[in-house]
Amino acid sequence: MDKIDRRILRELQNDGRITMTELSARVGLTKTPCIDRVKRLEKNKVITGYGARLNPEKMDAGHIAFVQVSLNDTTTKALQEFNLTVQKIPQIQACHMIAGNFDYLLKVRTKDVAEYRQFLGTTIALLPKVQHTSTFIVMEAVSDQLTFDVPEL
Repeated sequence: MDKIDRRILRELQNDGRITMTELSARVGLTKTPCIDRVKRLEKNKVITGYGARLNPEKMDAGHIAFVQVSLNDTTTKALQEFNLTVQKIPQIQACHMIAGNFDYLLKVRTKDVAEYRQFLGTTIALLPKVQHTSTFIVMEAVSDQLTFDVPEL
């Protein structure tokens, strides 16, 4: 990737609905080469999709909890089963396997604490091989970025 590819990525990350005409003007290319670069970035899976950023409060998903999960079995088969199951649950916004005192860290979004409590008992506790969970309730989301820095070369 060169400087122009990185400019394209920054612009698309800020506004995925930008027209190719506007994008090409912002990155200093004519329209056809700009389209070709975007297509190449998509083909190479640098760009993996486009979508709308929704307001979690308006979608009844303003409550955030982080959940540490310890499993009672960490064989490859058990981990794969856990991973596949978690990926199907929309309230689990992020799931990371962790090296440390527990196995996974989940970011869960629900409407409120009451809904989270129900979700914990009916969904998280029933995930494959779950032995123990610890929940950390978010008091205030100071920064919750969906984008990341695309550094210059």
